[in-house]
Amino acid sequence: MPKNSYIVGFDIGTRKVVAVIGEVTEERKIEIIGIGTADSHGLRKGVVVDLDATTKAIKKAQEEAELMAGVEVDSAFFGISGAHIKSFNSRGVVAVSGKNREITREDVRRVVDQSKAIPIPPDRDIIHIIPQEFIVDDQDGIKDPVGMSGIKLEVNVHIITAALTSLQNLRSCVERAGIGVEEIVLNQIATARAVLTQDERELGVGQIDIGAGTTEVAIYERGSLWYTATIPIGGDNFTNDIAVGLRTPIPEAERIKKKFGCIAGPPVEDQETIEVPSVGKGRKPRVLSRQLLADIIQPRAEEIFRLVDSDIKRMGYDKSLNSGVVLTGGTALLEGLEEVAEEIFDLPVRRGDPGGVGGLVDRVSTPDFATAVGLILYGFHIWQDRGLAKDRKKGAFARFKDWFREG
Repeated sequence: MPKNSYIVGFDIGTRKVVAVIGEVTEERKIEIIGIGTADSHGLRKGVVVDLDATTKAIKKAQEEAELMAGVEVDSAFFGISGAHIKSFNSRGVVAVSGKNREITREDVRRVVDQSKAIPIPPDRDIIHIIPQEFIVDDQDGIKDPVGMSGIKLEVNVHIITAALTSLQNLRSCVERAGIGVEEIVLNQIATARAVLTQDERELGVGQIDIGAGTTEVAIYERGSLWYTATIPIGGDNFTNDIAVGLRTPIPEAERIKKKFGCIAGPPVEDQETIEVPSVGKGRKPRVLSRQLLADIIQPRAEEIFRLVDSDIKRMGYDKSLNSGVVLTGGTALLEGLEEVAEEIFDLPVRRGDPGGVGGLVDRVSTPDFATAVGLILYGFHIWQDRGLAKDRKKGAFARFKDWFREG
């Protein structure tokens, strides 16, 4: 692995854009060397609605990260989310064509290609085809069938599609910022790289990422991704509830949420108070109980978790969460959120802080950096797996395309 190699990830969220630059060391580890953040006003529920505002936010985060790292970014991995993302499971079947019925890489390629031979609307594009397991002559649970002998090869895959216009708008913003697109990656896949352990993936786990505009769900079992969903409710709904309930401006509600936000799960002393600015010129701020803030936040948290729980049960994955649930995203920082989730899911719940990297760890070890760090780890995995490392003194690594991406 060359000494001067960099991988760059951009988490383009509803509230902020996060850019992270990781350096690949000679020991084949990732060191975070650059971080940039910028307020985002060009997205709504994960979808670009203002090209100029989104481009400016990407550029600002890029410049801040470059300044910290002392390198230039020329291309990066970008996360994508939103209610337009649709996913489903599919299956492919082919006859083994190799000599002596030995399964080759070409057979694997053919069966994965066959799994996507289903009608896809013209306004949608496939962004991931993720093999879950291979079946050789009715023997399932096989991760890599190459070299095995068999007559029939099957594969179960998870296919993720996105609205073509949403992809094009995201690419337009990135290109306007002067950055090349290494790959557009589903947020849930990137985040899982940073917050889930291999044991959790094998036993079965639910990942819930509560961002500003959306809540993103992923379910892993037997080491593979089996289900993804996006719910169009997130941290902004908490902010709006606080603004209405406390009769305070939206920016102040966001500040109060971040600084004092809590849920009635942990004990909140009735005498503990917060100062709340009033709406309207000349009105004095009021002093209110923090318990009132908790009473406003808790119903929305319960609503989100009940929606997720209902969706998981509807799809039949409620028995797959053997190792519990992992909460991540900026809203996961709310005090008491894990206790509310445990009560609704009746499962162990933990907060997912990103790991697996070195360098500026103290700056990125909170849930709101999980997707950006995960994009770095995703890129590093692809880079290692495909042997695509190149010696470069500046920028991220060169563009490449692969026939499928692992989740």
